[in-house]
Amino acid sequence: MNSVPLNTRRIFRFWTPLLGTWLLMAVDGPLLTAIIARMTNAELNLAAYGVAFSFALVAEAPIIMLMSASTSLASSPLAYRRLRRFTAVLTGLITLASLLLLLPQPYTWLMEGMIGLPSEVASRAHWALLVLLPWPASIGWRRFYQGILIRSGQTRRVALATVFRLAGMAGSAFWLFYRADLEGALLGGIALSCGVVAELLASRFLSRRAIRRLLDSPQQGEVLESSALWRYYLPLALTPFITLGVHPLVIFFLGKGRLPLESLAVMPVLGSLTFIFRAIGLSFMEVVIALLGKDFRGYRAIRNFAYGLALFASGSLLLIALTPLSTLWLQHVAGLNNELIRFSRLPLILMALLPAGSVLSSFQRGLLMEGRMTRPVSTATIIEATVILGLLTLLLLYSSLSGALCAALAYVVGRLIAVLWMIVPCRLIIRREQSEGE
Repeated sequence: MNSVPLNTRRIFRFWTPLLGTWLLMAVDGPLLTAIIARMTNAELNLAAYGVAFSFALVAEAPIIMLMSASTSLASSPLAYRRLRRFTAVLTGLITLASLLLLLPQPYTWLMEGMIGLPSEVASRAHWALLVLLPWPASIGWRRFYQGILIRSGQTRRVALATVFRLAGMAGSAFWLFYRADLEGALLGGIALSCGVVAELLASRFLSRRAIRRLLDSPQQGEVLESSALWRYYLPLALTPFITLGVHPLVIFFLGKGRLPLESLAVMPVLGSLTFIFRAIGLSFMEVVIALLGKDFRGYRAIRNFAYGLALFASGSLLLIALTPLSTLWLQHVAGLNNELIRFSRLPLILMALLPAGSVLSSFQRGLLMEGRMTRPVSTATIIEATVILGLLTLLLLYSSLSGALCAALAYVVGRLIAVLWMIVPCRLIIRREQSEGE
């Protein structure tokens, strides 16, 4: 595949199913928050669901990059088996750590003592997190299998597996909404777990032929030893862990800032809407890895495609934020009341810049992964998290802005600085690869 000359049309055809995958996943948040907003105790359950989902993302964080690693490294039977064993160990450790954290004593100390959540929110979030225990392992294994599919060029099968996720999530959510008397946060947790388990089973089934061909192929290409695999992957695991770990800390700050309940209630809604457009960038990293080709021959075509994609992603969300489309979404889809809609407008306008940052960041990370230089990825993420938390602290202490608006500003500035930080190592890799090809 990497030997095929690249142009915009070829990149678009390869990328579109992966975009479809992320867009289908992006439906999870808006659909569930819309259902929860129409149930009893809506503000409490929206806040609890936002807390539970943020912590579920933290548990998921170390295994998010397994799809990229599988796409990049699963080149032979031995490489596949080592990655499979690596996935089993990693997902097992994360599930065990999640279970220990949910024991009553450490959970109460963290949520009510450290973060300062009201007990009504913390108890609802606890039930949601308990039913989300299958989440990290299911995500890890399905990303491993989907990386195999991407490497073999079967991106449409990746999207098909996600259809099963959406069907499992939506089907269970609507069934529980009409048939069961549950708190909204618990309903959201059950629905998310049903969705990811369905997607895992579908991904394993759809990748069976690609796995068989890989196991029957000759032993060739790069195979990392176990220690080298950990060194390669740990910076990648650290990256989303820090990124997603920032969200619970932001929740802590929101609980201490101005208008805390309103901020906690609207941030899951704004995050879900923003995620739909950030998915455009999040779906792009595996495209970069798969299509760069030997000596980065596809670099220019992919770079130009990324620039156009960044403008489209943020431009589309900004169009919604600045027009009556925002009211249409926030009121009729998300189910927010008029007060929360007014409260959400300015944070949404600022967060419209985040999708462009996601595209550029994914492009840079793909370059660094294919260049086997993963440390700058985690370094940039550490800097981004530091900027977000530092700026958020200053804004909450010395400004009169609402917590939600402070968080939006911090997210945008943090991502901008992270993108700027990765420019130099990306240029070094490009020069190295292109000089080796001459």
